[in-house]
Amino acid sequence: MTDGRMRRVFVEMFVEEWRMHSRLFRGSHFALFPAFVALLTAGMAWLLVVTGTEPETVFAGLHALALVFGLHTGSIGFVGRDALQNLLGDVTLLVFTARTLPLSQHRLLGIFVVKDVVYYALLFLLPMTFGTVLVTLETGGFPGLVSTGETALVLWTTLTATFVLGMGATIAGLGLTRRGASGLAMLALLLAAVAAAAVGGVDVAAYTPYGVFLEPTLSRIGAAVTLVLAVFLLGAATFDATAPRPARTVGPSFRRWWRRIGDPLATKTLLDVHRSAGGFWKVFFSAAVLFGVTVSLVDFAGQITGVSPSVGVSFGAILGLSGFTTYNWLTQSDDLDSYLVHPVSVPAVFEAKFRAFLLLGPSVGLAFYALALGWRGSQYLDAVVGAVLLVGVACYIFGVTVYLTGLSPNEFLFDTALFAVFGVALMFPLVPILVVGFALAPLSLGSVVALGGGGAVLAIAGVVLYRRSIPRWSRRYRELR
Repeated sequence: MTDGRMRRVFVEMFVEEWRMHSRLFRGSHFALFPAFVALLTAGMAWLLVVTGTEPETVFAGLHALALVFGLHTGSIGFVGRDALQNLLGDVTLLVFTARTLPLSQHRLLGIFVVKDVVYYALLFLLPMTFGTVLVTLETGGFPGLVSTGETALVLWTTLTATFVLGMGATIAGLGLTRRGASGLAMLALLLAAVAAAAVGGVDVAAYTPYGVFLEPTLSRIGAAVTLVLAVFLLGAATFDATAPRPARTVGPSFRRWWRRIGDPLATKTLLDVHRSAGGFWKVFFSAAVLFGVTVSLVDFAGQITGVSPSVGVSFGAILGLSGFTTYNWLTQSDDLDSYLVHPVSVPAVFEAKFRAFLLLGPSVGLAFYALALGWRGSQYLDAVVGAVLLVGVACYIFGVTVYLTGLSPNEFLFDTALFAVFGVALMFPLVPILVVGFALAPLSLGSVVALGGGGAVLAIAGVVLYRRSIPRWSRRYRELR
């Protein structure tokens, strides 16, 4: 940094990030989160290793998680800016103060990105590295690296670089989409070029940070650094974090939507999402990231087991997880106080969120599920049971999330206790379903019937949890007022 101003802003951003999380998540719960991440990662790595998975495959999955985390970090930080304003009120975030601080908007954005990279590299990626490397210690480290310590250092570095690549890709993508038709055309051209290279047999991974981990040669290091810098330069050239949103005129669409939906509060919820930054596209973006993860996991499982996984079961079960991201977007544009200034009850607010979720969540998941079936193909019964599982898992995730967090689903993301409970509640039904879908294909008629029944049970369990959460959170919100 050229002077003390940039260093001071970086320190203030970093300290405020920690203060905000520790205050929101009760200090000790948040401080234990890195340890929980290390234990969770170690447990997953141990399970994969004892089932015969090669260390190379484990590390590949870890880099995929870092990439997805980077993509989501970029989208949440910028797409939901107006949602943050609605939740926090009339406040000024440091990253949006280019008009009042003696720093340009590009420098503030750069400091913000560096802060996020350092913060999450320490909070998430370092515990993930230790957890994975300690479990794979008995394998003798990783081929090409001298020691376990070197493995850990290189792994943390490449995981951080992969996270940076994902974050930069989101910033560049958002910047291009805001440039109109020319930006969209350029984004489509870049994506088509990457897809064509992969289909044409080009080892795309060799030019990424993961390629450096596999073989840390100077040529691969240069290629990975060039890729990351190119992505961020594209983002810096196209993305404007402080540009005011253009004035928009919207028609009187509330009554038209209300007549179709039948619930004024559910109508307000959906309109809030529609009129916020990114609109409904951010819901599709979250599901698209999950779709990409599912594609990778299906290929990954096929390499491990030597069996072609069930397309319906695997895609249906994992795409059902989009229920959480959908509920998250439905609750980010407002808070309970904005409803209670009107003669509206807490149960009515929860009913509206549930109705809006049913209209938006399963439909988005099923759209990507149809894409998966058209791409990979599936037998009829397999496709039907996958759709049932998708809706069942989505409703179950919705019910669990509402029961644990009420109208604030982000609250458990860094609360160790809540996150642990959520993880157990999620893995209990999902792991057996994925084991059957990944390892026991093609499925017998009995397995199909059992999985279909399981999906129906999950949907019922989700609705029951949601119903039981209404009086629970009604009492708690009355106590807080």
